[in-house]
Amino acid sequence: QVQLVESGGGSVQAGGSLRLSCAVSGHTESRRCMGWFRQVPGKAREVVAVIDGVSSEATTTYADSVKGRFTISRDTAKSSLYLQMVSLKPEDGAMYYCAADDDGSIWSSQCTAERGSLLANMGVIGYWGQGTQVTVSS
Repeated sequence: QVQLVESGGGSVQAGGSLRLSCAVSGHTESRRCMGWFRQVPGKAREVVAVIDGVSSEATTTYADSVKGRFTISRDTAKSSLYLQMVSLKPEDGAMYYCAADDDGSIWSSQCTAERGSLLANMGVIGYWGQGTQVTVSS
């Protein structure tokens, strides 16, 4: 069983920055497909950023709303996933979730933000953290 634990959320003013972390434990063998999602009350969960691969050549994809402002990265040696967020906007405020899936899964077969967007609310992504809250004030 894989456990994902997010941290790093908080309250910032618009224009500020935060760095979210996700610690991966349990079956610590690296999983190729991981990502960040977010959700506000009353709305569907949406993809933020996805990383495909565990090496320096891993590919990253992003939701259009965060391109150029958010950066996803991973440190395999530390079994951690990160999301660096800059130039935060009030609309970025949400509960942020770390997610991962087994190699060979539906998501892993096309490990992109676009595929993550389609699968985010279908109950088919294998592992989720408990979330960390991000609040951005104007």
